[in-house]
Amino acid sequence: MKRKIRLPAILLLIVLIFAACRANPSPGQLPENTPGVSPAQQTEFSVHVGSEPDIIDPALNSAADVATMLLHTFEGLMSLDKNGTPIYGQAESHTVSTDGMTYTFKLRDGLKWSDGQPLTANDFVWSWNRAISPETAADYAYMFESIQGYAENKLNVTATDERTLVVQLVAPTPYFLELCAFPTFFPVRKDIVEANPDTWTLNPSTYIGNGPYVLQEWVHDSQMVYKKNPNYWKASAVTGPDTLRFLLMADDNAILAAFQNGEILLADSMPNDEIDAWRDKPEFNLEGQLGTYYVSFNVKKPPLDNPLVRKALLLAVDRDYIVTNIGKAGQEPAGAYVPIGLTDADPAKEFRDVGGNYYDPSKEAFQANLAAAKKALADAGYPDGKGLPTMEYLYNESTGHQLIGEALQSMWKEIGVNVTLVSQEWNTFLTTRKNGEYQIARNGWLADYNDPISFLDMWITGSGNNDAQWSNKEYDALITKVKASSDRAERMQLMHQAEKIIFDESMLCPIYYYVDIFLKNPKLQAFYSSPLGYKYFMYATVTK
Repeated sequence: MKRKIRLPAILLLIVLIFAACRANPSPGQLPENTPGVSPAQQTEFSVHVGSEPDIIDPALNSAADVATMLLHTFEGLMSLDKNGTPIYGQAESHTVSTDGMTYTFKLRDGLKWSDGQPLTANDFVWSWNRAISPETAADYAYMFESIQGYAENKLNVTATDERTLVVQLVAPTPYFLELCAFPTFFPVRKDIVEANPDTWTLNPSTYIGNGPYVLQEWVHDSQMVYKKNPNYWKASAVTGPDTLRFLLMADDNAILAAFQNGEILLADSMPNDEIDAWRDKPEFNLEGQLGTYYVSFNVKKPPLDNPLVRKALLLAVDRDYIVTNIGKAGQEPAGAYVPIGLTDADPAKEFRDVGGNYYDPSKEAFQANLAAAKKALADAGYPDGKGLPTMEYLYNESTGHQLIGEALQSMWKEIGVNVTLVSQEWNTFLTTRKNGEYQIARNGWLADYNDPISFLDMWITGSGNNDAQWSNKEYDALITKVKASSDRAERMQLMHQAEKIIFDESMLCPIYYYVDIFLKNPKLQAFYSSPLGYKYFMYATVTK
């Protein structure tokens, strides 16, 4: 999922053990209330998780900050607990056939939409098929490839009665329950969407959900106000605020000021030059995150259609400088795309440890990388950059993104490549990049579930998240084999082969593996976040 900075080893290990250990789901345990704090003591608070959202349709969203909002207004068959383990959401139980190909979910009795209308298994059938429809054009449509009928635009998903949903898979899918907790798999109301196909998400009166909160007011570029949903199946257990306000801000300095003034209890962004001043304060939080910050190349735009030019740009980056002087939070220089923290065929080994690096991102290797970058540029026909046109580097507004852009500009200048920097606000930036109206752009991706395929299937030809406009038939075939295989060792081997193709063609330029930085008021209790980038406030309380 698109990200709007490595922890010390022992802390990261703890976080990633939780992320990797996906136990069989159970009804789960709700986060415990803070001792001595009654839900009646807190009725309203404000937080920041992002700026003005581009879209809040579960099927169409691909941004991590909006996913946080969606988790508060919708719910899938499954949910994720504070350890990232699948637990039952709208479903109360499920069974799996002996061959792992058929999942049968039993929905809870008496489920309702936020307006009080009944929610049934047919709502999932319709919503999932809507998500894969070419007319919907969902970026994440490919996530349904594991279900039979995807290629024919008609999923083999049936409601045998109002509370029973039967799903037929192409092959056993170890992360399928996690998919069922992902926003693209959330149900939406057929009659509402069909009556207001382009506007149902824009008006609180038609933004009907099935989660713990409901949207009451949306003041664009200012705030989104949510109220508790009395029709949520476990409304009495939602101990969070009666009113939850998401303040919509993009300027890091304004966000920090709002936090310091007590306007928000959580700030999911802060100026990079303030990190050193805050890192030892109790409000500063640093957690593990399964993700990679990288640079996208539009491979359709000359001269970036030449793999050697892309290779030169990839090798000329001093990643150690960026994480040390700009990131400042323990990010690890990236030597590959799939990040640290995801397990391989042997659960005791990480995918990254088995796959290794495709180039050496260390400080000690930079001069050798720089020499190799100059050679690649010369082999491409542009010795010392001669004859190479000036290119544009696009990024969304943020002090951190700007500083990284300026660093890349300087590093690429060392091999004779000139780039100009262009900044856009978040929503415009997303549209520009998605439409391929750029040459080079900053990018980032967080895992959608604990499997390396979450980072690899996005690059298949025509994928809605394939911002590079890249296409490789061999790569596509490997991803198809991965999704059709039930053998874990074979799947991992195929995914390593696929990742190698990415770097054989220098299709993208990794910078570092993420960590998550946020500021949290110590009064905010029972809040939790996940390595996938989501923030959870539905059980949060505030002490006096």
